[in-house]
Amino acid sequence: MLRGQPKARAVGAGVAVAAVLAATMAGSHRSATSPDTAAPGRTARVTIFPMVRVQRGAFAAASSAGYTPAQIRAAYFENPLLRAGVDGKGQSIVIVDSFGSPTIAHDLATFDRRFHLRAPASLLIIHPAGPIPAYRPTSSRINWAFETTLDVEWAHAMAPAARIVLVETPTSENEGTSGFPQIVKAEEYVLAHHLGGVISQSFGATEQTFPKGSVGPLRGAYLEAAKPGDGVTVLSASGDAGATDLTTNMRSFYTSPVTSWPASDPLVTGVGGLDLRLNARGQRTGPDQVWNDGGSPPSAGGGGKSVIFGRPAFQEGVKSVVGSHRGVPDISMSASCSHPVVIYQSFSRPGGWGPICGTSEATPMLAGVIALADQVAGHPLGPINPLLYQMAAARDPGIVDVTRGNNTVSFDQGGHTVTVHGFKATRGYDLASGVGTINARWFVRELAALAAKSAR
Repeated sequence: MLRGQPKARAVGAGVAVAAVLAATMAGSHRSATSPDTAAPGRTARVTIFPMVRVQRGAFAAASSAGYTPAQIRAAYFENPLLRAGVDGKGQSIVIVDSFGSPTIAHDLATFDRRFHLRAPASLLIIHPAGPIPAYRPTSSRINWAFETTLDVEWAHAMAPAARIVLVETPTSENEGTSGFPQIVKAEEYVLAHHLGGVISQSFGATEQTFPKGSVGPLRGAYLEAAKPGDGVTVLSASGDAGATDLTTNMRSFYTSPVTSWPASDPLVTGVGGLDLRLNARGQRTGPDQVWNDGGSPPSAGGGGKSVIFGRPAFQEGVKSVVGSHRGVPDISMSASCSHPVVIYQSFSRPGGWGPICGTSEATPMLAGVIALADQVAGHPLGPINPLLYQMAAARDPGIVDVTRGNNTVSFDQGGHTVTVHGFKATRGYDLASGVGTINARWFVRELAALAAKSAR
C-alpha cells in the first residue's frame, strides 16, 4: 500500500561503483567469526531497535530545548555551501523506519516554519513492504515515531531542497529475522524505482543476536545499492550504548564489547556519535569529543570490531587498529544527550518541542550532507567508505580528526555494576569516532571530486 504512488526516475549510475564494490568486499568475511546464539531446534529472536534517546517529559511549547538547525549548520560549516546553491536540489534522501509517525507531515511543516526553512521538494511516504498497522500509543510505536521525526526533520535541515522519501515498514519485533526481511524488501523497492541517492538507517540489531549465517541473506539491498546501475550510498547508526548494546530482551546489555548490524556491514557507512559544545551562534566552545554521557542504562556512541565481517580492503590502512575485523564506526557527527538537538512532534502527549539525541541524530544529518555531495557530483556517489579512508589518509581538510573521549561504559545490571571497556579517540582512525568528523564546506566538494577521480 502506497501513500502517494512514486514515479520511477533515474538518479544516476554512481561513480566507478564496480571498482568500489570490489574494494569494499575484498576480505569482508576474512577471519570473521559468525555468532551462533540460537539453541538447537530453536529460532533466535532478533529485535530491531531505533538508535535514539528521548526525554519524553521534556517536551513543551518552547523550542529552546536543544540545538537548532542554524547552530548545527554553522558548526559543520555548511552555510557557504547553502549560499552557493548547494542545498540538495534535485536529490532525494531515503529514510527507512519501522511504522513511521502518524503526524510527520504536520510536524515537519511546523519545524520548518519555526526555523524559517523552506519545505522539502516533496515528502513522499511509501509502504512497499505492506500496510502499516493503525497507530496505537504503545512504547514501541512511540519510540519509532520519535525516530521518524528526528530522521525526517534533521535530514531536511541539512539538505533543505532535497526530496524526502520516508519508507515505513510494518514491523520491528518478530521471532527470528522476520523484521529485517521487510526492510530488505522495502529498500529493494526503493532501488528498483530509483527513489533516492542516499539511504539513512537509524536502527540496528546486535550482531550476537543473529543466528549463524543469517545475516548474509539479508544483505541483498546493500549488494544491489553498490552495483553500477544503482550506486546508492547507505548509512547506518552505530549504536547508543557505547561498546555494548542490547540483548534480545531489550532490557539487558551484553557484558563484553559488541557491535550492531547493519552499521558493521562493509557496504554500509557506520555513523558514530560526538558531543558538540556550541554557543548560540553554533561556534564551538571546545573540541568535539566522543559522545559518552555515562549513566545507567549506558548512553554513548557505539563502536568496536565486528564478529561477522572481516577487515574490508578500505580499512587495510588502519589494520593496526581493527586487526582482522571490520571496524565501526567510519565517521561521526553530533549525537550527545548532554547537548541534544530539538524536534517538534504532535503524536504523543505532551507534544511540542523537545530534546532528542543518539546516533539516530548523526545518521540523517550525514545523509543530508551526502545529498549535497550528490548534487555537486551530478549523481549519487554510491558506497563512500573507500573514499572516506582515502580522504583521511590524505589529511583532506574536509575530514576533522577527533582525539578526545571514549566509549567505555559502566551500568547497573543484575545487582552489580558492569563495565564494558571500549575504545579511546586517538589521532587518526579509532573505534570510537572512526576517521573523525566533517567540515562540510570542504568535505562535500572533496568527496564529489574524489568520486569523480575514482571513476576515471
